[in-house]
Amino acid sequence: MINIGNFFFKYRNLLFIFLYLLLFLPSPALFSEQYFGATYYWWPLAIGLLVTVTGQLIRGATIGLAYIIRGGKDGKVYAEDLVTTGIFHHCRNPLYVGNILMLLGVGILSNSLLYVVVVMPVFMLIYHAIVLAEENFLRGKFGQSFDTYCSRVNRWIPSLKGLGTTFSSMQFKWKRWLLKEYNTQYIWLSGIVLILLIKYPQLTHNNDRLRNTLLAVILPLLLLWYLFVRYLKKSGKLKE
Repeated sequence: MINIGNFFFKYRNLLFIFLYLLLFLPSPALFSEQYFGATYYWWPLAIGLLVTVTGQLIRGATIGLAYIIRGGKDGKVYAEDLVTTGIFHHCRNPLYVGNILMLLGVGILSNSLLYVVVVMPVFMLIYHAIVLAEENFLRGKFGQSFDTYCSRVNRWIPSLKGLGTTFSSMQFKWKRWLLKEYNTQYIWLSGIVLILLIKYPQLTHNNDRLRNTLLAVILPLLLLWYLFVRYLKKSGKLKE
């Protein structure tokens, strides 16, 4: 599993984009009118948004409080320090937990049985392999310190104990959050807009013209926001 994790670690960012594209594969409905009535679409809409937004909030809190540098070096697992503060005090892999919830949420939002039942388990298995590869590196580099950290902090399930103290004792760095997360947010928000307007004609009262107008307005605005933040980052006008 460690070798598998090392392989997928190199392509984990592309994996996120690829899995997003799978949302639009034809699939049986997760929630159908047959079992949930005429207003069935409110179930995937409400649950999906709740789950995916929760995932983004976890990522945001993690990056804004105590970001961990695990971007890899030469396509391999690498970490400069063992970060155990911020959200890492409550979960060892909060960024990955956030990713899982974000993708699960949009899978539910797209009302895709195939995505939730088939794609998500495969995705979680790949992430588990990546985590094992990262842990193998961290244990080799930090030794007993990492083992002690593992003994008190869960790998996947975040602990809510002391969460209020964590937020009150640390400063949220919104500039770092924006600069580190704008790529993910652009893909995530664009996907949500496409899902809402294409898969939920009820929201636009089955008016194709209104739907197309909203797509033609919202998607370019998101792109302009993405390009603007990218410009601020690359030009050095906005720094952490």
